[in-house]
Amino acid sequence: MTTQFQDIPAEFQMKTLVRQESYLVSGELKHWKGDVTEVYSTISSTATYQSTLLGSIPELGEKEALEALDSACAAYHKGQGLWPTMKVVDRVACMETFVQQMKTKRDEVVKLLMWEIGKNLPDSQKEFDRTVEYIYDTIEDYKQLDRNSAKFQKNDGVNAHIRRGPLGVVLCLGPYNYPLNETFALLIPALIMGNTVIFKPAKHGVLLLSPLLEAFQNSFPKGAVNIIYGRGRVVATPIMQSGKVDVLALIGNSKSANALQNQHPKKNRLRLVLGLEAKNPAIVLEDADLDLAIEECISGTLSFNGQRCTALKILYVHTDVIDEFNKRFSEKVDALKFGNPWEDGVKLTPLPEPDKPAYIQELIDDALEKGAQILNDKGGKTNKNYIFPAVLYPVNKEMRVFQEEQFGPVIPIVPFTDIEQPLDDMAESNYGQQVSLFGKDVKTLAPLIDTLVNLVCRVNLNSSCQRGPDVYPFTGRKDSAVGTLSVHDALRSFSIRTFVASKDNDYNNTILNKLLDSKASNFMSTDYIL
Repeated sequence: MTTQFQDIPAEFQMKTLVRQESYLVSGELKHWKGDVTEVYSTISSTATYQSTLLGSIPELGEKEALEALDSACAAYHKGQGLWPTMKVVDRVACMETFVQQMKTKRDEVVKLLMWEIGKNLPDSQKEFDRTVEYIYDTIEDYKQLDRNSAKFQKNDGVNAHIRRGPLGVVLCLGPYNYPLNETFALLIPALIMGNTVIFKPAKHGVLLLSPLLEAFQNSFPKGAVNIIYGRGRVVATPIMQSGKVDVLALIGNSKSANALQNQHPKKNRLRLVLGLEAKNPAIVLEDADLDLAIEECISGTLSFNGQRCTALKILYVHTDVIDEFNKRFSEKVDALKFGNPWEDGVKLTPLPEPDKPAYIQELIDDALEKGAQILNDKGGKTNKNYIFPAVLYPVNKEMRVFQEEQFGPVIPIVPFTDIEQPLDDMAESNYGQQVSLFGKDVKTLAPLIDTLVNLVCRVNLNSSCQRGPDVYPFTGRKDSAVGTLSVHDALRSFSIRTFVASKDNDYNNTILNKLLDSKASNFMSTDYIL
């Protein structure tokens, strides 16, 4: 794609570079005078294609990484810190302060989302708004969690006051494809539960956090949240090697998760909250409503160019309907508009990773060599920052595109006559996040659903795979996830049940009543948050 700066609407032009020259540690935005990494967009602002310089970020080293770790440990202070011992109502107030300040930065963050990762305008706006909603929902669920705990239980002559408490120090690493929403789906529940956090943004989608650094600094106590920049192996590795991290929270690749776990000297003590890769299939049965199935499969395979862990990455289509499906599906793919993120009606946008088109081309070439064809006219056409989605058929197990999570615009289609084929493939797969099932005969669907729920964690009936609504559990089997993320489940993932027990006798009961009346303990409280 080629464009010119004067063709870009004024509100979306990058008129100044975003030079992020500080990082957040111990409640201070510390100025960085060392090496920096320049951040480029694959979107061109010139008539002749040239990547666009957006700004730069600090390239921190091991010293700064361990400084952030020390800050988080000091803020937790062996469970005695201000943040982990704070009243729930006060932690809620801090989070409400943050989200109010965050909302004032919407336009800046949305613009950087478009430039940094190529997400179109409606989806960028949706990511910001959804994240704000997620924070408010988390606050309300946390209040309800506290309301449910504002009581004593008695069993076998023992009184118990049971609450959920923080786990300690959390290392949080977010993904590039949802650098705001999915990152905050880790960061926000970890923080509000009383943990202290070290957060390193992903390689792409990093500048969009710059407008929010002051909000983090202003809203939370010193050291509760620390934000650092740099290469993962340089800054995350020494943090893990210290053995001082209690929780690894990562959305990304299982290889990265395994490598980081292996750096921890006491892996048995390390809690994991991981959202990893997936190879979500669609299964189109012979009685499926093809209009519906095609629309949902277009959305499922190509929303944000297929760069989603929840994307449909392989389509199984029954041979009775495959000819019609392939024809109509390929036409729909070719009709999708490619352009810059702010253009009206754009569905396909530049890829943020400069080497992604070449990788997708490798998958296409491998499939063609092994018997597949490109069904759509535009499939595989390449420019400087994009490769047009190729619909590949017939695909088999020998092809790389069958085995690998492509995370980009290429669509493998596999024919089947016996439903055992896709079921066997799913059982053998390393992944088990979701599936989309298209059909209407109840007698056929019922046993399929009963099997599929044992292979994946979400069965989408006549709809594409997705994460939301955020109140529903988001997890996976095998290499796709560890732990569950939803508004409610994430609070549980980043906390542990802990309680005070007391034998039911006059001596202890007098002490308990005095504790409650004095309000001297933030933990021992039956106050009800309205």
